[in-house]
Amino acid sequence: MLARRLPSILPNIQFEEALEVTKIHSVAGTLSAKNPMVLNRPFRSPHHTITPASLIGGGKMPKPGEISLAHFGVLFLDELPEFKKSTLELLRGPLEDRIVTISRSNLAITYPCNFMFIASMNPCPCGYYNCKEKECNCTTDQIKKYINKISGPLLDRIDIQIEVQSVEYKKLNSSKNIETSEQIRKRVNEARKIQLKRYEKYNIFSNSELTPQLIEEHCKIDNKSKKILELAFEKLGLSARAYSRILKVARTIADLSNSRNIEVNHLAEAIQYRSLDRKYWGS
Repeated sequence: MLARRLPSILPNIQFEEALEVTKIHSVAGTLSAKNPMVLNRPFRSPHHTITPASLIGGGKMPKPGEISLAHFGVLFLDELPEFKKSTLELLRGPLEDRIVTISRSNLAITYPCNFMFIASMNPCPCGYYNCKEKECNCTTDQIKKYINKISGPLLDRIDIQIEVQSVEYKKLNSSKNIETSEQIRKRVNEARKIQLKRYEKYNIFSNSELTPQLIEEHCKIDNKSKKILELAFEKLGLSARAYSRILKVARTIADLSNSRNIEVNHLAEAIQYRSLDRKYWGS
C-alpha cells in the first residue's frame, strides 16, 4: 500500500526526464495516440512469475524490460522472495550501473534504467516472525531458507531497509496530525530544486547519481560524524558500497532539512536505515 502511493510524493518529472522515458516507452510500443508522451514518473509492478527477459529486456529484437520502463520512476517487486533467485540476481548490475546491455549474435543494445527500486517481503513464510500479536509457526530452517532467497549483494544495493510493524485500528481510523501527499511532495520538490542547482554542471538530477568523486566533494562530514561512521562499520560489518550509499542518503536527509552541511543527526539516521539486513540475514 505504501509503495503504490509513493508516486504521489515523488518530485515532479523534469522535461528532459520525460523525453527519455517517452523514447523508451515508444521503443517498447506502450504509447498510444491519445497519450503520446509520458508526463508522470512510471510505476511498474511486475508479477513474481516474470521472466528474466521481461524484467531486464530481451527478445529476438531486444525490447526494453520492466527496469527500463521504470526509468526515472519506480520498480516495485512485491513479495520479493517469491521471485526466482536467478531473476533477482540480474538486477545487481543495473542497480549499480543504471544501464542494461542486451547482446545478441548480430547486435548489442543498451537501454537506460535509472529507477527507484522498492521491494517488500514478509519476515518468514507465515508472516508472523517477531510479531507481537501472533505467534510464528515456522521452523528456524524454514525462516533461513526463506530469508536466504535474497542474496547479500542484492541487499547491499538497497539504500534504505525498514521493518514495518502492523498498524492498530485506532491509528488507521484516526485523522489526527495527518500530512497529505501534497504537503510531503512540496518538501520533496524543494529538496530536488536544491539538488538540481547543485549538480547543474554535472548533468545529473539527484544525489543518487553521485559518483565517488562527487561524493567526496558534496558529502563531506566533520570529525565527529567520521567517528560515528567508523563505529557503525565495525559494529554492523558494512561494505565499501554501503559507505557511499550511507553518505548519499545522509546528503538527501540534509537537503530535506534544508541544511547546507551533513550534520551528525542526518548521518545517524542514514546509518539506522542500513541495520535491518544484519538483524535477519546476519543472525
